[in-house]
Amino acid sequence: MEFDFAAEQPKFLMLMYGLIAFVAVVGGLLLLLDVVPAWFARRREAQLVAVSVGGAPLPRRRRPQEGLFALFFLLPTLLLLAVGLVGPAIRTTLLSFMDAGSDNWVGLRNYGWMFTEDSIVRVLINTLIWVILVPLVATSFGLLYAVLVDKARGEAVAKSLIFLPMAISFVGASIIWKFVYAYRGEDQEQIGLLNQIVVSLGGEPRFFLQESPLNTLLLIVIMVWIQAGFAMVVLSAAIKAIPADIVEAARLDGVSPWQMFWQITMPTIRPALIVVVVTLSIATLKVFDIVRTATNGNYDTSVIANEMYNQAFRYGQNGQGSALAVFLFILVVPIVIYQIRNLRQQREG
Repeated sequence: MEFDFAAEQPKFLMLMYGLIAFVAVVGGLLLLLDVVPAWFARRREAQLVAVSVGGAPLPRRRRPQEGLFALFFLLPTLLLLAVGLVGPAIRTTLLSFMDAGSDNWVGLRNYGWMFTEDSIVRVLINTLIWVILVPLVATSFGLLYAVLVDKARGEAVAKSLIFLPMAISFVGASIIWKFVYAYRGEDQEQIGLLNQIVVSLGGEPRFFLQESPLNTLLLIVIMVWIQAGFAMVVLSAAIKAIPADIVEAARLDGVSPWQMFWQITMPTIRPALIVVVVTLSIATLKVFDIVRTATNGNYDTSVIANEMYNQAFRYGQNGQGSALAVFLFILVVPIVIYQIRNLRQQREG
């Protein structure tokens, strides 16, 4: 089949316009970030030369100019936030109070549907299970691993092995674990590692991803496998930052390893623990790729982000999908506020 350039010309033109717009915007920003600071630097240098030659006092910088200068650099970020975050958030909130076609106001009906529809209640329960287990288990494994391999022989290699899953996308990790959970029927040879182990032990193979609530726990394993490396890296850095004199003093006092862990290590790395738990909680609330790739949300495995996509883009229920998005945003906000307050207290302390 020959390629018809004339028929595809509009697509090439659209691609070319997109590339030109990208070059213009990014190039313009880079040019401004290069020209404006250089202009201020040259102006300040001229003032210093004039002072050194004439002996006049150096003019003090006026705060309004510094404020305008800071605003200049913040303006692109503020515009991007307004266009990409604030605007869509307001629009989504408005759509959550409208019907499926976004034509008529329905008030809180979509939110009432969310808490009365059995399938959506199941989605909320699944999300709660994810948020409870993933941060707890991933942080525990990361902390345990960081403590065990700290200052051990081959520490770098050991840490690299557990951190490797972080380099894999959620979709790639889900495909890998789908092969682990794979099921090919009782009369066929099993290619899934988990079913092969079950068969080797004398059991019957099972379609694990179709059995609720076991399938939700198996999907959580994928998330823990990926995020344990992140927890390990952050907590290992915090453990290494513990002052050596504190550790030596505790050992001279005859503190046991268990007491060292609970009385020295845990209180010292508490800020890092909070950061890890908060980060994992937010990431878990937004989990979508794993559920979408592994089960497509079937067999009672769906979570809020996946159901939001289904309602808005598969079923055409804009109001219900928007209501789920707003509810997800409401769940994330308290965690973010807590993290901000915690960082502020650390800075003041």
